[in-house]
Amino acid sequence: MKMYVLDFQEIDKEDIWLVGGKGLNLAELAKIPRIRVPNGFCVTTEAYKKMIEQYPEIRELIEHLGDLTLEDTVQIRELSQLIRQTIEKTVIPPAVTEEIRRYFLNLGENFFYAVRSSATAEDLPTASFAGQQDTYLNVNGERAILHHIRKCWASLFTERAIVYRIQNGFDHRKVYLSVVIQQMVYSEASGILFTADPVTSNRSVLSIDASFGLGEALVAGIVTADNYKIREGKIIEKTIAEKEIAIYPLKNGGIDKREIATSQQKNQTLTDEQILLLETLGRKIEGHFRSPQDIEWCLVDGVFHFVQSRPITTLFPLPDKMDGKLRVYLSVGHQQMMTEPIRPLGISFFNFLSEYQINEAGGRLFVDLTHDLASPLSRRAIMASMRKNDPLSHNALLTFLNRNKPLPKGKRMLKLGKDRFSWALPGELMRLYRTNDTDVVRHLIAENEASIKRLKQDIQPVSGDELFDFIEQDLKKELIRILYNYKSMAAILIGVYASYWLNDKMEKWLGEKNAADALTQAVPNNVTSEMGLALLDVSDVVRQYPRVVAYLEQARDENFFEELEAHIGGIQASAAIKNYLEKYGVRCSGEIDITNPRWSEQPTALVPMILSNIQNFEPNARLAKLDKGQKEAKAKEQDLLQRLEKLPQSKKKVKTTRKQIGLLRNFIGYREYPKFAFIQRFFFYKQALMKEAALLEQKGVLKAKEDVFYLNFDEFRKAVRTERVNTRVIEQRKAEYAYYEKLTPPRVMTSEGETISGHYAVENLPDGAMAGVAVSSGIAEGRARVVLKMEDAVLEKGDILVTVFTDPSWTPLFVSIGGLITEVGGLMTHGAVIAREYGLPAVVGVDNATKQIKDGQRIRINGSEGYVEILKENEV
Repeated sequence: MKMYVLDFQEIDKEDIWLVGGKGLNLAELAKIPRIRVPNGFCVTTEAYKKMIEQYPEIRELIEHLGDLTLEDTVQIRELSQLIRQTIEKTVIPPAVTEEIRRYFLNLGENFFYAVRSSATAEDLPTASFAGQQDTYLNVNGERAILHHIRKCWASLFTERAIVYRIQNGFDHRKVYLSVVIQQMVYSEASGILFTADPVTSNRSVLSIDASFGLGEALVAGIVTADNYKIREGKIIEKTIAEKEIAIYPLKNGGIDKREIATSQQKNQTLTDEQILLLETLGRKIEGHFRSPQDIEWCLVDGVFHFVQSRPITTLFPLPDKMDGKLRVYLSVGHQQMMTEPIRPLGISFFNFLSEYQINEAGGRLFVDLTHDLASPLSRRAIMASMRKNDPLSHNALLTFLNRNKPLPKGKRMLKLGKDRFSWALPGELMRLYRTNDTDVVRHLIAENEASIKRLKQDIQPVSGDELFDFIEQDLKKELIRILYNYKSMAAILIGVYASYWLNDKMEKWLGEKNAADALTQAVPNNVTSEMGLALLDVSDVVRQYPRVVAYLEQARDENFFEELEAHIGGIQASAAIKNYLEKYGVRCSGEIDITNPRWSEQPTALVPMILSNIQNFEPNARLAKLDKGQKEAKAKEQDLLQRLEKLPQSKKKVKTTRKQIGLLRNFIGYREYPKFAFIQRFFFYKQALMKEAALLEQKGVLKAKEDVFYLNFDEFRKAVRTERVNTRVIEQRKAEYAYYEKLTPPRVMTSEGETISGHYAVENLPDGAMAGVAVSSGIAEGRARVVLKMEDAVLEKGDILVTVFTDPSWTPLFVSIGGLITEVGGLMTHGAVIAREYGLPAVVGVDNATKQIKDGQRIRINGSEGYVEILKENEV
């Protein structure tokens, strides 16, 4: 027998698909001791389905919705109106009506009721449809209730609900609606209680919005409410609003707005005692649901009643390992230029590279800096590094440290003498500084290339359980040895030191900011900038063959090279692209996640950049750009030295500056190489592992070989060994990953969940300009191209690239742009380094740049002072 109606007390946790998120949460609330919930029942989704079955024309209209996209605004509006009109005219099936009548009479026909929509995808931990469907208050009588049930069903197809489902990938046919019928309570005050601060995300701070009358005024946004913030039984902040309007029920049904008496408008809605009691009740509700809650409450005759509780879906998740102590976490993604989530297999591989505890939250990785910040020596080292590499993270950490909160002491990250931070490092730094020994870089690169050649050969015959042992041993021994080689680290640090020294001294002696920027153009041994220039040579081959160009404009990854070679010139173009991929095909966007598709696996990722090069450059552009960069760097060196010769103590200043310039040009390019080294190894690990995944797919263990991305390394190994896998875990992790993609990770967060932001001031910032960090000198004006995914970039020469972050895979785009703006980064992050080498003005760390700047706007970027301006028409 189908259940068309369920009382709150009859609903179990497994009934989510019968009563929706709102209905289930109300039923759960009603079962918590000392928590008062107005009586009610749910008209289940089975009743909605029964109605749909009775009217096939409605089902057909819903089918048409599946063909629409966000661009089909007119069709969405027309279909929305037609579906709603049709549903509101339906006759509710007799079996459903009979059940509703029975429950309604049991509650009392003389009461007034709230009639609320509850969708099956609503108020879930990873999605909230709050406000998408309708609610009706103060409804009286059976006939009116049945009428408003139909209106709730119809509200499943409002324009906003349809658009929301399209945006979030929900199938219109698989989202059903339950209707909650609940006795009205006539409140003197009402509001919303967040058990975590919605502004800072701090789980220890509870926030209450409160206003007079029914809560509809607050939900509808027609009144400014009081706000109270409470922490552990203490009111820490109160904001008393001027409340001019409230909503109250009408005697004969419905609701109406009323003005509040002037004498009461500035009164505190709740007493301090009531505020603290509400905090206690809120924490009780949060404990029952085991997650931070957004709770709707009413105050009736001095007693609190609760009419809704839903998860707060906007909070960034807490790190997975907590010990109850105050801790500070730094985002790894903001340092690695990848703020997108990482799949479980990718997280496993990143953990292999770290000697320290890496914490996962929201699919991202965070380093626990607590013990280092508690140590004065380590704190100074971290803050000095952050000031240069990521000023916003530095300022966020500074904001926290200025609170002078005690931190627990323990094992620190930054200590010499460990296997990965050798005591030999300081000595090698001194040696390189004295000798400027360029053979070091050449030997390090040759050593890695030999190691990669051995790996490529040795991993080929290994399979099964032995493969996982092989990879683990290679990671822990060979890759770690290469990454943490003290000579390699010294070569990086000496180049960075020279850059800082030149910028500092040239500003002090000559009044010139960022002098090192021009000096780093066209430096040797930068594998990333060489990669961008090398694609210009590939483009020169392709441009000779019009039919190849035409094919690339519509090429697909499937059978890419076979189809390419079928065209005149295709064999030559194919050879050029394959040669490029042989060296650089290990790269991709978000390359620190081993699960992301490499260029060798997805060669069409290169196509937009090849076509852009053909459009924007003449043949032989690589040599021309290289020659131009070298000449400009040499000219800058001569200019600086000539100006220094005119200063007091000129001989000493010229000698030391010339030495620093030599160190800079010989070593700064190598900074990009170690990441390339481990990405190369990742590629060969992945190739071998995907053979095992393909076998699991062939045997029916996996639906698709890519499902292994949602297993960690040990789970993958076990699946190969046992030929069994928990598919439910895989599906759950896929859903979590989709949810994590929608979240914005914080740079710095605490174990209380508080996200700490950093800000900085730019001197003489023009009105309306956006502040950032100046990382590559120069001023440029051009068209803004806001690009969120590298493969979507369509650039013309001189465009200014605006994006969240760039990693090495973005480098080929840099050859044609006129400037760079990113939301994430610092002086030594990828985008900054390559922008300087290519002579491009760049500003990083511009908060919400991709939202503040619209694609196509004319903008001015000042890479010398660190700000961006949107130009008005009369300035263009």
